[in-house]
Amino acid sequence: MSRRPPLVFIFTVTLTGILNNTLISPAIPDILDEFSTLPNRAGVLVAAGSVAGIVVAPLVGILADRYGRRIVLSSCLAIFGLFGGLAAFSPSFGVLVGARLLQGVGSAGLVNLAVVLIGDHWSGAERTRLVGRNAAVLTTGLAALPLLSGWVTEGFGWRVTFGIYTIALLMAAVTWIVLDGWRPENPPTVREQIGGVGEVVRQPAVLVLLTAGFLVFAMIFGLFLTVFPLHLAEQFGMKAAARGVMIAIPAIGSTLMAFNLGRIRGWVSTRGVVVFSGVGYVVAFTTIGLAGAVAVVVLGAILYGASGGALVPSLQDEAMEASPDEHRGAVVAVWVSAARAGQTVGPMIAGVALSFWATGTVFVVGTSIALIVALLGLVGPLQRSGALKATTPQP
Repeated sequence: MSRRPPLVFIFTVTLTGILNNTLISPAIPDILDEFSTLPNRAGVLVAAGSVAGIVVAPLVGILADRYGRRIVLSSCLAIFGLFGGLAAFSPSFGVLVGARLLQGVGSAGLVNLAVVLIGDHWSGAERTRLVGRNAAVLTTGLAALPLLSGWVTEGFGWRVTFGIYTIALLMAAVTWIVLDGWRPENPPTVREQIGGVGEVVRQPAVLVLLTAGFLVFAMIFGLFLTVFPLHLAEQFGMKAAARGVMIAIPAIGSTLMAFNLGRIRGWVSTRGVVVFSGVGYVVAFTTIGLAGAVAVVVLGAILYGASGGALVPSLQDEAMEASPDEHRGAVVAVWVSAARAGQTVGPMIAGVALSFWATGTVFVVGTSIALIVALLGLVGPLQRSGALKATTPQP
């Protein structure tokens, strides 16, 4: 196995990966105004950055398992930074969506490969703790980056904000230096790789993890990152900087939960985490949708963050627990692919819903997705934390 990379490097890769939508979210109303585009196109704009990952994420995982982490991760960062920066020069909404599509090809391998690097070098309770720390870094980024985007967008315009994406080009060079060129000496054939990954993914508990990941990210990207900024602008008259502050607020709850993931997973079963988080989402989105005061919206946003802070890293950790070493990158990437599908479908459905309902109504109707998540935890074949066992296909 390759040498252990510094945690600060892994955490920085995670932060770079979440730039894709955290920077754009506070700027959505400004972008739509500049191109004279209707609000229901917001879903297309957000989804464009995720749709490529549905197909690309599993491919990235297979390539990383076959050729090593360095060349795949550095390539993803370079593509992400290049097309993210070029998006700043888009002359039309259609060109911007196209640039976002290409940017999404690069982002498909970032957050998942950061998690895979943790799984490569740590195991057991220590891995769970570090997955939680990585999630805490992610949620801190979810707080800070929308603030940065909101301030830069309001002060200089959304095109300057998009220039921040070029940081990924620097990270590509750093990746090449930090990671060594380790790769498996005798990698399996592609057919064997796909067969091994399929064996793991067909486990009933893993199928639940994939479904839950899809639904959770459909809510995150559909309701919160797409509908929420429009809700704040329409219902409370907030401008970009204020929207950035509100989008950052969930990090209070999510960072607290993610930072203590090791303790939580020691007390509560995976089933319990999924059920409690699903119910938490229901209460949070109902509160946000019906709130008549900003203070109440803040409470709903904190609960939303706490629900995701416990659930998302738990799903990631269980996916790694189910993965043999030789298929870890691909299995985690399949989970990410399911999440990317949710990131894509969620905003698209939200865009359609906005054509018929007010933003508050969309939030309330969207709680039906959270109820399905809770139901999966209640009746699905999930066990206590760490109970999923990695299996290697037998010849």
